[in-house]
Amino acid sequence: MDPAKFSRKLWSARKQLILMLAPLLLLPLLFVVPPKEGKCLYVVLLMAVYWCTEALPLAVTAMLPVCLFPTMGILPSKKVCPQYFLETNFLFLSGLVMASAIEEWGLHRRIALRVLKIVGVKPAWLILGMMITSSFLSMWLSNTATTAMMLPIANAILESLFGNLETLKENCKHRSDPEGDSQVKMHVLPCEKQMLTTENNRPDWTDRSERKTLDKVRREAEYQMKVWKGFLICIPYAASIGGTATLTGTAPNLILVGQLKSYFPECDLINFGSWFVFAFPLMLLFLILGWIWIAFLYGGLNTRLCISKHDEREAAEAKARAVIDEDYKKLGPIKFAEGSIAFFFIIFAILLFTRDPKFVTGWSVFFTKGYVSDAVTGVIIISILFFFPSQRPSLLWWFDSRASNAPYVPLLSWRKAQECVPWNIILLLGGGFAMAKGCEESGLAVWIGNHLQPLAQVPPAVAVILITAFIACFTEFASNTATIIIFLPVIAELAIRVKVNPLYFMIPATIGCSYAFMLPVSTPPNSIAFASGHLMVKDMVKTGFVMNILGILCVSLAMNTWGIHMFNLHIYPDWARPLNDSSATVATHTIAAMNMTG
Repeated sequence: MDPAKFSRKLWSARKQLILMLAPLLLLPLLFVVPPKEGKCLYVVLLMAVYWCTEALPLAVTAMLPVCLFPTMGILPSKKVCPQYFLETNFLFLSGLVMASAIEEWGLHRRIALRVLKIVGVKPAWLILGMMITSSFLSMWLSNTATTAMMLPIANAILESLFGNLETLKENCKHRSDPEGDSQVKMHVLPCEKQMLTTENNRPDWTDRSERKTLDKVRREAEYQMKVWKGFLICIPYAASIGGTATLTGTAPNLILVGQLKSYFPECDLINFGSWFVFAFPLMLLFLILGWIWIAFLYGGLNTRLCISKHDEREAAEAKARAVIDEDYKKLGPIKFAEGSIAFFFIIFAILLFTRDPKFVTGWSVFFTKGYVSDAVTGVIIISILFFFPSQRPSLLWWFDSRASNAPYVPLLSWRKAQECVPWNIILLLGGGFAMAKGCEESGLAVWIGNHLQPLAQVPPAVAVILITAFIACFTEFASNTATIIIFLPVIAELAIRVKVNPLYFMIPATIGCSYAFMLPVSTPPNSIAFASGHLMVKDMVKTGFVMNILGILCVSLAMNTWGIHMFNLHIYPDWARPLNDSSATVATHTIAAMNMTG
């Protein structure tokens, strides 16, 4: 068989081959590693391979612990299954339901257009407005939904600013040489197009003037094309950055909380409020630096971007402003449903933030200690959405015999929630918690920690940079949720081994999982932007490489400044000691008992 054809057949059957070969190739682990740890490592690596290659759907791979842990003697079923619906999952579910209600009534679109009206239509400021809006929305909506909603708005504005994209691309290809001049199609500037159709016996000075005009048009088209790319690329990046600011913004944040409760039950430092206080300034810092880099790379932070000039751009900018104003007017006045959703959304955020923010006393003190969590708060608010009316209620309805008797429509129906909530992510979270429980119970985490002892020589501040960089690179090729599920137990054990506060390593790893900017396949938002057909892989690599470096430096700065004071990262906490000292404690008690017996 022709090698090229055979390789194509292999590629088309790659998922089936991975499904069959991965379990076989990993079998030696069962004989090299100690029995129970080896079995758990076998399952963990098998899931890692399936997650990274997507040989199985991510949610199906996440359910493998339900069948493999009990049958291989790693963990009984009664301990595995509850991991799939911990309170962390309910907090995430409440965030997803709230997001679906916001999307149902179009509140997110009103917020987006309002921000764009405020920032104006200069390209740099529009890029900033796009990034601010995308990051804010992705704090509450999914990153994917935010990107899918913002890209059409961006395209409409860009078309009003620069005209037809295909014409823009065509003008970028030509040069000011005579052969190129004969091919240019001037759809944007009709007066110059007319100059091209004059007779061929023009004087030399006319040819030179024409070439200068064409060269100017080409340079302008290249500039506009760069700005267009900047618009498209800033939206998915800002969505990924914004998701790190809240616990419900992205799945890895909640996986951190769930695994902390599994490994360190006494650790209560991370909740919605404390995470927001730490992560929101970090998000703002990274967003500003990212905006400066993107605006510089795709057009330049100069007078042509930021300061009004009396030239041909003013008409285009006025048209773009008119497009934004027109779209906003089409929304009409704020409806009762929109106002209600906005009210419950604000209450949702305030209650989560003030439950137990750590730096002040929260409202949870009015209840029995340890009984009320963020999940309770979230479920209370979203439950109201399913019966609160979407139309303004009126007492006159009861006395008006001619009024319609149609049943009222609530703010959110269960059918809508079923359609909008990505239930597979709930299973993915559960799979991560089940894997973490298996690593803990089987002793695999301790076994891995024993082999990480050489890393104790690395200064903790350097280790933070290395961990964030490694995770950010790995998540370019794998799901961020799968990445943090795989590595968080290892990172926690590393922190214990080197006697460093586990949060000092685990928080940067969690945030670094969201910093996947270099490839279209890194995140769904990147894929959506790339699918528009106007970006090339080299555009994302060039922009994303510097974005990754900026993100790593921002995380390191945050951890070593306000993070240290917020979470007491400079001390090795008591809540982390039991896991590290348990074996030594048992050994001490055994020796003491033997001495007493002797």
